[in-house]
Amino acid sequence: MRDRRSVLHPGRPGLADASDLPTRPTVAVVGAGIAGLSAATALAERGVSVELFESRPYLGGRVGGWQEELPDGTPVAMNRGFHAFFRQYYNLRNVLRRVDPELSMLTPLDDYPLIDDRGRRDTFRGLPRVPPLNAMAFALRSPTFRVRDLVRIDARAAAPLAAVSVPQTYDELDGVDAESFLRDINFPVAARHLAFEVFSRSFFTRPEALSAAELATMFHIYFLGSSEGLVFDVATRNFDVALWNPLADYLQSHGTKIRTTAPVRHVSVTTEDTFVVTDEGGNTVVADGVVLATDVTALQAIVANSGDLGDAEWRGRVGDMGTAAPFVVQRLWLDRPVRSDRPAFLGTGGLPPLDNISVLNRYEHEATRWSQRTGGSVVELHAYSAAGDVDRICRDMVGRLHAIYPETREAGIVGEKTLSRSDCPRLAPGDFARRPTVDTPQPGLVLAGDGVRIDLPVALMERAATTGLAAANTLLARFRLRGHDMHTVPVRGRSPVLRHLAGRVERQTSR
Repeated sequence: MRDRRSVLHPGRPGLADASDLPTRPTVAVVGAGIAGLSAATALAERGVSVELFESRPYLGGRVGGWQEELPDGTPVAMNRGFHAFFRQYYNLRNVLRRVDPELSMLTPLDDYPLIDDRGRRDTFRGLPRVPPLNAMAFALRSPTFRVRDLVRIDARAAAPLAAVSVPQTYDELDGVDAESFLRDINFPVAARHLAFEVFSRSFFTRPEALSAAELATMFHIYFLGSSEGLVFDVATRNFDVALWNPLADYLQSHGTKIRTTAPVRHVSVTTEDTFVVTDEGGNTVVADGVVLATDVTALQAIVANSGDLGDAEWRGRVGDMGTAAPFVVQRLWLDRPVRSDRPAFLGTGGLPPLDNISVLNRYEHEATRWSQRTGGSVVELHAYSAAGDVDRICRDMVGRLHAIYPETREAGIVGEKTLSRSDCPRLAPGDFARRPTVDTPQPGLVLAGDGVRIDLPVALMERAATTGLAAANTLLARFRLRGHDMHTVPVRGRSPVLRHLAGRVERQTSR
């Protein structure tokens, strides 16, 4: 059930299907992550001929899944780590409903506990659903937040949290980092680790490197702007099996041609205002439109190799994009179980380099089967903003695991897979104004991805899906075809009372 206060962003009217046009348009979608798959789905459903390029051998991008082997030859599922499918991800969930209307490929986690270095624990279980009661209840029952802390908060500095408005909040706060913002409003230091660092970790970054506008928008999305809360769903199987293979079948049933292991080298513009897309193998596709839905580095490489795309100012904005610090994912197959009362997902604060622990056999089918067969467990450790020696980071994370879950100290490691990547978009202070948008100065060329600017209250996987749909809608309008509806949480603070109080505080302090 969608929050009744969610906002509909209707698609533009137009023809129902490309078969009603004199000629069927072709669109090349470059990148088969969430953004590219969302765009491809929206286009193919309107009868557009879609050519989908993906550099990896699997779909899903940073939420992809694949197979690997343990040292004994046992095949096991692998991916880049835990992903939470929040109830506010309306557009992503609607894309997934194309292949599973009931979303049975997802299962809820009933809690998301957070602990710090002193053993203090926060939980999102049992919170009221109605804002702002949800945020108040969370703060007041937190061991790191007391009523006296509420009195000390600088109401004027904190007003933007209560009166979020996208994109105006970015105009106001994007020049400030999240850590400075929390310090300036006198938010308790201990509570920052548990109550707010969870948001910066979601962006694979630390508060000092994250825009305060992103922090405020996340607080709006998950607390003050939505009754969906911070309880989320997870995939019941590895991402390839649960999500993307079924969606690939759906796309192919609509005529989409999917090319994997086909990184695109460049895109050129013809004299007829069409595009020629060329992959690394020299294969070409002539297209009436192009969606570039790659990660930042690949986008920059394609634009650099495609000298006739866009104008100098736009190319400069693409070139100025950056990536977040590296993160490390360490998946361990242990020869004995963790305690049955351990949560499926545990966030940590003040325990570097460890940021969270997942017990995959609590929810992922492949890990559950391995655990049942062997009597062991599958545990995953994450370290965000983890620049440095990966081997040392992994040793330190395992040490933290042993301290938090002592039963793992005697466990033998049957298998271990470690990934270190640095390909998530940078969302640093000052980035928003320069970030490229879905629309580009090149007619027929659009961008999509979670690093692309869109002036709606969305983030993370939902930003990827929403920009993908927005990119498709832009091209559909160009072809005179009907667009797709999108939904978000409210674009400004949900509570009139909080908005009034925030405005009153600002008026009083400006006198």
